[in-house]
Amino acid sequence: MKLINIIKRSLPIEKRLKLLYIYRSILGRFNMFNLNRLALIHKTDKYGIHNYTPHYHSHFKHLRLKKIQLLEIGVGGYENPLIGGNSLRMWKSYFPFAKIISLDIFNKAFLQERRIKIYQGSQIDELFLNSLIQNEGEFDIVIDDGSHINEHVIKTFEIIFPKLKNGGIYVVEDTQTSYWEGFGGSSYEFNKTGTIYSFFKSLIDSMNSEEFIIKDYNKSFYDKHIVSMHFYHNMIFVYKGINNERSNKKMIYSES
Repeated sequence: MKLINIIKRSLPIEKRLKLLYIYRSILGRFNMFNLNRLALIHKTDKYGIHNYTPHYHSHFKHLRLKKIQLLEIGVGGYENPLIGGNSLRMWKSYFPFAKIISLDIFNKAFLQERRIKIYQGSQIDELFLNSLIQNEGEFDIVIDDGSHINEHVIKTFEIIFPKLKNGGIYVVEDTQTSYWEGFGGSSYEFNKTGTIYSFFKSLIDSMNSEEFIIKDYNKSFYDKHIVSMHFYHNMIFVYKGINNERSNKKMIYSES
């Protein structure tokens, strides 16, 4: 044990971190069916501090062995270029055939590895996001774990959701900032324009637009493509598809 500690101390921090990340990935291979356990192995806060991984497993398990593309916004570790990527490595373990893409405002190139690619840029820079999508193609899953600023979350969704694959899933984490003034939210005006929950609650109406009794109503993109929404404590799942389920309002009116 002393010899191992001496060897560790003799290695530069970059080498030590790479070895640590490799060690966690090896452990992950023996726990690849248990997302809660993977979160603990890779030291991501998606389980323990938060309770996100049980919901993720419920929604993602049908995709586990598919060759998908996943985009996670936010790498973690703030400005430190050597720290972060914990959830990216968790997703790599959980989705053994997936390509994991991420972006961060800071340079996180050190954390890249096989099947993990990281871009540097802002989540509200439309030109940057469009370039990223053009390079990588459409995504099956998008997870916003970025700035958590209400305005940023909404703008990022507006840019990326239309480019998500049909059948894809868009997830927003840490939606509690909808109630935090420092992030543009409010604990008093629950329908305040510009908050995360005010925006996403309005999309429930889009999902049900077929039921509107409005003459010559022109459906929006969200009306046509949001097929399911799931709200949990501090997170939202939005499913994209073709929202063409027919209304029964004619039948109801004809019976009355």
